[in-house]
Amino acid sequence: MTRHWTINGRFLAQPTTGVQRYAREIVSALDALIVGQVPLARDLAVELLVPPGSLDTLSLTAIRVRTVGSFGGHAWEQAVLPAYLRGGLLSLCNTGPLTVRRQILCIHDVNTRACPQSYTLPFRLLYRTLVPALGRTARKVATVSQYSAVELARYGVCPSAKVEVVSNGHEHALRWTPRHSEQTLAVAGPRTIVVLGSSIPHKNVGLILGMHERLAAAGLQVVVVGASTSRVFGSIGNKKSPNVIWLGRRSDAELGALLSDCLCLAFPSLVEGFGLPPLEAMTLGCPVVTSDRASLPEIGGDAVLYASPCDENAWFDCFMRLVHEDGLRTKLIARGRARTARFQWAASAQRYLELMASVDGFPEVPPPLREFECNPHEQLADATSII
Repeated sequence: MTRHWTINGRFLAQPTTGVQRYAREIVSALDALIVGQVPLARDLAVELLVPPGSLDTLSLTAIRVRTVGSFGGHAWEQAVLPAYLRGGLLSLCNTGPLTVRRQILCIHDVNTRACPQSYTLPFRLLYRTLVPALGRTARKVATVSQYSAVELARYGVCPSAKVEVVSNGHEHALRWTPRHSEQTLAVAGPRTIVVLGSSIPHKNVGLILGMHERLAAAGLQVVVVGASTSRVFGSIGNKKSPNVIWLGRRSDAELGALLSDCLCLAFPSLVEGFGLPPLEAMTLGCPVVTSDRASLPEIGGDAVLYASPCDENAWFDCFMRLVHEDGLRTKLIARGRARTARFQWAASAQRYLELMASVDGFPEVPPPLREFECNPHEQLADATSII
């Protein structure tokens, strides 16, 4: 007998951030598993429902894509999607329809609680109401890290026994074809620190930008990929420091080339549900200096350098280690590439197949034990004692 599942495709009508990247890659990996006729996919029919005016498409073989309704947004998700779905519902981007109980929902983080200053008041109010309600009504709740699983329970979004960790993967970065543009080639090199620019407070980019004079004295420059206007970063942007280069938005090919040809990626976030950029950097052979907070030690293990997001001196010391300590970059690159094997889209898609089968009444298959699922604080202690 055929089992039917629907995927909430609202993410295809949204700009691509890490959350939408997760949905795209999980859906693509699910499609490949269904094409490959893995055991839990042999009796499975899956449809991806999308709102009108979607910004992007996916190249799928086994999963049917269908546009439904005449409007989008939260209203489409709450009113239109339930009317067209068949079977269970898989929602991969934090929200889904409240009326659908036979639903697997991925809630990536509780950043609206942990760092409310990063979000508008209407957005915070919506998420503080909608997400816990979904946490109670959805049959299964997934999240992307052990850190986020603990936070979901701590903030009362859903009980810990209901949460499954289904992580991000790294394989998409292997599909990038690193290629410098004239702009990235001009700033690449072993004295370049790459930062992903964002005005969101919890990304904490100002910590690195505030070090520009000290870094200049050490012969280092900061290249900001992403937000590029002085409006976003205030006085630092207005000063136009010669060792802070603003590249604006760049393609995956350009970012891949830059990460493959720099001193390191600096990722000073105060809070992250997962933290995909460090994993992408490790995949491309780029050393990473990252915050020692939230999920980041869980992702980086012993393959990155850690610093407190509140301690500028610790970040400077890490950069100096990468410049002067013989063999450190080589060691981190090797460890980073090995580390990425623990995070695979194919394995995460397989876990969703198992959760879907469980909702359909099949005996649940326990997830494989992954090294990153240990206590992240213990892992950080181990990592810092090794490096």
